[in-house]
Amino acid sequence: MAARASRRIEPGPILREVCLDPTTRVRLGRTAIEITRLGLGTAPLGGLYEAVSDTVAEATVRAALDHGLGLVDTAPLYGYGLAEQRVGRVLAERERGSFVLATKVGRLLRNVALTEPLHPFVGAPDVSPVFDFSYDGVMRSLEESLERLGVDRVDILHIHDPDEHHDEALEGAYRALDRLRAEGTIGAVGAGMNQSAMLARFAREADFDCFLLAGRYTLLDQDALTELLPICTQRNIAIIAGGVYNSGLLADPRPDAPYDYRQAPAPLLEQALQLRAVCDRHGVPLKAAAIQFPLGHPAVAGIVIGARAPDELVESIAMFRYPIPADLWGELRSEGLLGAEVPTP
Repeated sequence: MAARASRRIEPGPILREVCLDPTTRVRLGRTAIEITRLGLGTAPLGGLYEAVSDTVAEATVRAALDHGLGLVDTAPLYGYGLAEQRVGRVLAERERGSFVLATKVGRLLRNVALTEPLHPFVGAPDVSPVFDFSYDGVMRSLEESLERLGVDRVDILHIHDPDEHHDEALEGAYRALDRLRAEGTIGAVGAGMNQSAMLARFAREADFDCFLLAGRYTLLDQDALTELLPICTQRNIAIIAGGVYNSGLLADPRPDAPYDYRQAPAPLLEQALQLRAVCDRHGVPLKAAAIQFPLGHPAVAGIVIGARAPDELVESIAMFRYPIPADLWGELRSEGLLGAEVPTP
C-alpha cells in the first residue's frame, strides 16, 4: 500500500485571554512601597451623592482588606473628614504593614463660610473645606488627617486638586511633602488631579513618586497618553488610575448618565454605547473592559475604584478578574474606538 502523503496543518489564530489578579503587588515607581493592582477609593464612603451609614462604610473597607486589596485611598475632602474617620476605625483592626494608606493635602476643614462650590457629600459634618497649599497648611492638614485616621504615618501623600494653585503647590505643599519624605514620615510624594497637563508640569519641575490620575486615562479619554504617561515612563513615576468609569458613563451608558460629575455630552454617550456594543459581541461586560484598560500602559501601577457597599466592591473585583480576549481590543481599534498607538492589557 502506498504511503499516505503527509499534510501540514497550519495553526489557527491563538485567542488569548488575559485574567488580571487584583491582589498582585507591584512596586510604586522608585519607592519601596508595594501596592496591589486594585485599591479602594473612599469618596463614596464619605457620602458622595447619597448617605452611607458608619456600619456599611466600615463593612466596605473591611471587605476590601479581606479580599486582599492592599491600597486604601482617602482624603479630608471626602465627607469632610467622615471617610478618614471611617477608614481609620477599620484600619485599627489590622497590622500596619498589611496595607498601604494614601491621603491628601490642600484643604483644611474649618468652621467658616464655604470658599469653593459645595461638594455633594450627604451626611457630612458641618465644616467647610478651605484651600491651603502652604507649607504650614500642609503640615497642619497631615496632622489632622493622622488624628482622624488614628495612625502615626501614611504611606502616600498627594497634593489634592491644585488646579488654580500651581505655584503655591510647588513652593509650599511640595516642599513640605519632600521634607516629610526625607524624614521617613511618608513613603511617597504624589499629586491627585482630574487633569493631566499640570501633572506633566509637576513631573518636569519636581521629584514626584506617583500621581493619582482621575478620569484622564480611560476607554473614553486618553488625554494623558500624549504627554503625561511618556514622562512618567521615562522618570519612573507611577500612575494610579482613578475614575475609570468616568463618573458612571462607562458603568451604565444611558442618556442621563454622568460624565465628570455632569450629564454626559451626546457624542461621548454615543461613543460609550459603541464601546458597549463591541464588548457585548465578545461576551465581556463594559465595566470589565473599563476597569482593566488603564493597566495596558506600563506607567500605570494600579487602579483605585470607589464603592459605597461591600456588594459594589465585590462586583468591581469580579470585573477586574473577568477574562478579556485579545480580539476585543483588536475590534475596538478596527472600529476606531481606540487608536493604534494605545496599549492594552
